[in-house]
Amino acid sequence: MNAVPVDAGRVSEIVIVGGGTAGWMTAAALSKVLDRSYSIRLVESEEIGTVGVGEATIPMIKLYNQALDLDENEFMRETMGSFKLGIEFVNWGRRGDSYIHGFGKIGQDLGLVPFYHYWLKMHQAGKASPLDDYSINTHAARHNKFMRAIGDRPNSPLADIGYAYHFDAGLYARYLRGYAEARGVVRTEGKVVGVEQHPENGFVAAITLDSGERIPGQLFVDCSGFRGLLIEQTLKTGYIDWTHWLPCDRAVAVPCTRTTPLTPYTRATAREAGWQWRIPLQHRVGNGYVFSSRHISEDEATAVLMANLEGEALAEPRPLRFVTGKRKKFWNRNVVAIGLASGFMEPLESTSIHLIQSSIARLTAFFPHTGFDETDIDEFNAHSDFEFDKIRDFIILHYHATERDDTAFWDHVRTMEVPESLQRKMDLFKTNGRIFRDANELFAEVSWLQVMHGQRLAPRSYHALVDVYPEEKIMAFMANIRGVIAKCTDAMPSHEAFIAKHCAAKAM
Repeated sequence: MNAVPVDAGRVSEIVIVGGGTAGWMTAAALSKVLDRSYSIRLVESEEIGTVGVGEATIPMIKLYNQALDLDENEFMRETMGSFKLGIEFVNWGRRGDSYIHGFGKIGQDLGLVPFYHYWLKMHQAGKASPLDDYSINTHAARHNKFMRAIGDRPNSPLADIGYAYHFDAGLYARYLRGYAEARGVVRTEGKVVGVEQHPENGFVAAITLDSGERIPGQLFVDCSGFRGLLIEQTLKTGYIDWTHWLPCDRAVAVPCTRTTPLTPYTRATAREAGWQWRIPLQHRVGNGYVFSSRHISEDEATAVLMANLEGEALAEPRPLRFVTGKRKKFWNRNVVAIGLASGFMEPLESTSIHLIQSSIARLTAFFPHTGFDETDIDEFNAHSDFEFDKIRDFIILHYHATERDDTAFWDHVRTMEVPESLQRKMDLFKTNGRIFRDANELFAEVSWLQVMHGQRLAPRSYHALVDVYPEEKIMAFMANIRGVIAKCTDAMPSHEAFIAKHCAAKAM
């Protein structure tokens, strides 16, 4: 990243309201992009605190860390991190089911047709191994193996390993705070008790703290969490509620001791009225039950969570309330909402931190002049809307594509109407297994495939061009891929051994 050149109409006073993961990721990124002639001030209150349960990520987080020139081993040590090859979904299609949505490739394409269509033909004929066997990520995850991709082996599955991280969000924010402050970001402790708006255009001119200090700014970034102090409480931007599609509106979270091997994947286990997460870190396991308050009480959900911990609870269960959805505008006047202030997407596919990252990337791409061109703001909002809507569809898929009807919750989500954009994607897959990525939506074809297949959405047929090849050739082609992946997995160290060698944290 290079410093932005001086411009006569530049925005040089930036105020970030709120810390946590969103605030400090924003501060760290802007401190890297901008030189010290820009004023970046972050206001947070330790008394208010943060949600602090977002601990699982997707591979794009690596791009953010690389842009900041962070050393991966140091970052992992400082955040008690572990590596993540994908997410295991338990009991989603039916009770007793288990599949992994893994990162990275599945198989190798043959001719003009994606690999999964060849697998689909053999699977429908009962002649294919499980889909997990054709992906280095899912196969390694099942065997608790991990290593970083080896770039100088272009024809090996070991070059295709895609991964993300699990980490302690509080420690990550603290790590990025040190990074940002070293580059000139000024942190101010205090509660915002007043917001001053320009009398003519309604822009935010300044905030006032409980200490009496007035902090002016030109660009304000709202990282104040669910309450949306600037974007909603001040500017009355409005919110689009998706509860009719995503009825989970509560969560209860608690960490516990780890008593099992350090697994390189997140686990999401479907429960009677929602789902339970398990996120393994070096020093503990993060757990939570995301649930619908219309179908189970908070006390009942807490009891279910506490009864399904693998170790001793390390804190009291913490309740959270939310409304899944998004702001009607992510950028309104001179306020940009990032993180929970911009909307809430339940953490089923670990997209929360990614949405922070992508918002920061858009902010730098559309970094304003003092005139705040409305055309730029509209385009920023259009891109944000598209990203939120496509992730929404992908999450709804997990609930709707199920055969479960054993509880009122699952019967509701199984039979509800879904967005037309999602229904079209499901209908296309159910005919001939076709999946097409919409523009630059976050989740690629292999992600949709793994979830749709894992949730028992079965196509009637497969791509017609698969029949160009005789069945014997397809079987040999697939057997070779499966065999190579198995050998590569055997050669990999365990996840725990890899961390012990490269990035083990000091005992807390």
